[in-house]
Amino acid sequence: MQVVGSWVACGFAVGALAFAACGTRDPSAAHGATADTKELTGALDATGTVLRADANAPDAALESGTTPSLCGPEMVLVSGEYCPRVRQTCKRWTDPPGPYQDYRCAEYAPSECLAPRVTKRFCIDREEYVKPGDTLPLVHQSWTSAAATCQSREERLCKESEWQFACEGEEMRPYPYGFVRDSSACNIDQMNLGKPQSGLNDLRAPVTAYPRCMSPFGVHDMSGNVEEWATLDYGRAPDRSTMKGAWWLPGKNNCRAATLGHGEVYEGPQVGVRCCKDAPP
Repeated sequence: MQVVGSWVACGFAVGALAFAACGTRDPSAAHGATADTKELTGALDATGTVLRADANAPDAALESGTTPSLCGPEMVLVSGEYCPRVRQTCKRWTDPPGPYQDYRCAEYAPSECLAPRVTKRFCIDREEYVKPGDTLPLVHQSWTSAAATCQSREERLCKESEWQFACEGEEMRPYPYGFVRDSSACNIDQMNLGKPQSGLNDLRAPVTAYPRCMSPFGVHDMSGNVEEWATLDYGRAPDRSTMKGAWWLPGKNNCRAATLGHGEVYEGPQVGVRCCKDAPP
């Protein structure tokens, strides 16, 4: 296990769950969603069962995401109707009553779309960006350096709405794989994060390590592993950056949660890159 960086994070001393509160916000302000302590933006099917997109699923969205001729071999096509304003209610929480009881939802109720849907069509990286020759996703990335990486590939950072749609699909899933939290599906809920003032334990996983961490469009690792920069749809410099997906900590780790406030030059040992581009006609 490698220790990376010098980590002086919010509330580290009270335990691993303290990370869940550091710099996160419920995305109600960004896309007009309504939320309270029992209501989060995100979704669940009517029966409460976990929905998973796997390689053999007869899912039209997943099939569109496996068309290499449109987006290239490293990207998938995301095409469909996105809900900009979602209400999602947590049916039961993972953690007992306390300061972090409203962070990890064990099971969500069905989502409600509260605004007219918007057509989206774009390409997104299937995997978190891995530098050629490496096995783990690239980290220590700022919004600025992540944007430069995407530009070097003739791509761009995803808009927040694009990132969310690629993660949740038209069902508005709170987690990319479904509606019931599964700590074994994605690289989340790690407890051995490190010690105060001594650095964050590097618990990144190779992009092949969690095959079930898959969105309805066939996009991988959108919950946990490394956090990913995106651009706020209506943001302006210097307040246009957001981080999505969270990382390996026990946090919200859902499709609509976001980390704000770090600015465009912050680069952390848990922050990486995923790129988007406009889809060809």
